[in-house]
Amino acid sequence: MKITRRALAASALALGSACGAFAAGHEPVTVGFIYVGPIGDGGWTYEHDKGRLAVEEHFGDGVRTLYQESVPEGADSERAMTQMIRQGADIIFTTSFGYMDPTINVAARFPDVKFEHATGYKRAPNVSTYSARFYEARAVLGHIAGELTESNKIGYIASFPIPEVIRGINSAYIHAKKANPDVELSVVWVYTWFDPAKEADAAKALIDQGADVLLQHTDSTAPQAAAEAAGDVYTFGQASDMPEYAPKPRVSSIIDDWAPYYIERVQAVIDGTWESTDTWDGIAPGMVRIGEISDAVPADVKAEALSLKNRLASGEYHAFTGPLNRQDGSVWLAEGETADDGTLLGMDFYVEGIVGDIPN
Repeated sequence: MKITRRALAASALALGSACGAFAAGHEPVTVGFIYVGPIGDGGWTYEHDKGRLAVEEHFGDGVRTLYQESVPEGADSERAMTQMIRQGADIIFTTSFGYMDPTINVAARFPDVKFEHATGYKRAPNVSTYSARFYEARAVLGHIAGELTESNKIGYIASFPIPEVIRGINSAYIHAKKANPDVELSVVWVYTWFDPAKEADAAKALIDQGADVLLQHTDSTAPQAAAEAAGDVYTFGQASDMPEYAPKPRVSSIIDDWAPYYIERVQAVIDGTWESTDTWDGIAPGMVRIGEISDAVPADVKAEALSLKNRLASGEYHAFTGPLNRQDGSVWLAEGETADDGTLLGMDFYVEGIVGDIPN
């Protein structure tokens, strides 16, 4: 059944909101954000909320924003979206992969509301998708990791076995291996985006196994703290710069910059030009940035990393360029061949050299 926002307006529910004073007689566009973690996580959700605040600053009284943090990926997210629609939301950004089906479900019931889903692949007339080519930045961090490790053991804290995470593991390993052919990569799956205790335990387990460099695809700073306590372990910020741990253990970072995209899409709603689209941007447009490389990294390694970043940004180099084999030794990409987006978007395999299985 399709339900309009107007039919639900009378039953509006109170939600946490942040908004400027509305100009007299002006109907602001209401923009909602659904977050998988707390806005203070220091990583993924923190950066999305910075984007929300940028929307407020850019549009002033022309918008009001709503947000709900720490929303589980499932039925709870459908309820959160519906509550925002009852508050008059014109567009809702759902900012985690597991919100994909809930977003599609709610969008079907409310065709006059616009939805934007981060990192998913399902669209509808009123649902767009957007993501960033995080694997480009992971190539740069992988290069630094391969150069820095003395034990030749790199640990990777992984969240869920979805293509986005698998792409990142592969990209980091490929470029660490190019920098240091003796590198070994160990992956610990924690099955969460944000759980400081689990992330810390994973970091400690990898350090106990001999890893002296840690990468992560989880959202808290707990691995940085574990590395700092252990000493002589390098880490990288995830989604946000995490500068409080620089210059070591955090020696650089992946930074997600959502603000320009959020401003552009809200402007499209205001202008009446919003359309359902797919967006997958990387280093070149600035959706993915490399955090400051600290002085703990030797100058020559820093120069190599920045050169790699520039070649990725210009299109001179693709992070997945052959020759590359799959984990079982079968040929994936021939010499000079690059991966197509379809394969990358559905990536469900490790490249040759990574030990261990991808969980179901």
